[in-house]
Amino acid sequence: MGARLSRRRLPADPPIALDALPPELLVQVLSHVPPRALVTRCRPVCRAWRDVVDGPTVWLLQLARDRSAEGRALYAVAQRCPPNSEDKKEFPLCALARYCLRAPLGRNLIFNSCGEQGFRGWEVEHGGNGWAVEKNLILVPGAPSQTCFVTSFESLIHLECDVRWCFKRQLVDLVMEGVWQELLDSSQIEICVADWWGARENCGCIYRLRVRLLDMYENEVVKFSASPNPVLQWTERGCRQRHSLDSQLRQDTIFWLLSSWLYPQRLEQGQVSHVFTNFGKGIRYVSFEQYGRDTRSWVGRYGALVTHSSVRVRIRLS
Repeated sequence: MGARLSRRRLPADPPIALDALPPELLVQVLSHVPPRALVTRCRPVCRAWRDVVDGPTVWLLQLARDRSAEGRALYAVAQRCPPNSEDKKEFPLCALARYCLRAPLGRNLIFNSCGEQGFRGWEVEHGGNGWAVEKNLILVPGAPSQTCFVTSFESLIHLECDVRWCFKRQLVDLVMEGVWQELLDSSQIEICVADWWGARENCGCIYRLRVRLLDMYENEVVKFSASPNPVLQWTERGCRQRHSLDSQLRQDTIFWLLSSWLYPQRLEQGQVSHVFTNFGKGIRYVSFEQYGRDTRSWVGRYGALVTHSSVRVRIRLS
């Protein structure tokens, strides 16, 4: 008779500890970990893992896996314009880690753009009866919240002989949002700004937008201003208008009429947009500034309505 097969199992190979891997293999393994887990869970494990997470190689490997057109363009710029060393007190993580964590490209960098959190994130100056937050009367497409900021009438400050509009501003720190300085200086970045504004038909209003690109000392480098024609009381205008503003920068300002109020009155609402290109080196901040008031000085808030403000960074593909 044949010999019986042994049922004894061969001893299993001992598991390989990750800390025993060569450094180049450890980088490859950790590059597959999601960015947030890489920083919060892997980095505190040991000094060797911390050094990997604090270095650029693991993050470049993550960027290289994005095979979209934008991803390939960004990876090429990251190799050509790598981030320099930064102040560890201001930026504990390396610039590429901050980029992968924050994912700034294409994201709206304006916080609380529709007033869903009141006035958090905004520097506000109240003219007349001041600003308020109200619900939208019509749907604003793509907005994270169907609410808007509403202005009131201008106020005269007698002691200073000055007229005060309703004004608010938000300062966006592009570097803290994840765009490293060398990427901003590479001439491959475009900064797209947009704002929705509106007016009630039964009360005229004036709306102004100013967006300024500032350097690290908050000095103005370049700006865009939009001053649409004042909306008159009981106005009737066409469904679409285009006009060009006097600026050295390419700009596209579009106004259109949106009807279908939930109330008997109508609303005139439009969008202002602009793209900053070839803005030079040294840009760090975007100052997004809105002005509004009514034209009748009515008690209450009958001035310009603003909502869905946005600042987005994108990479040029050509």
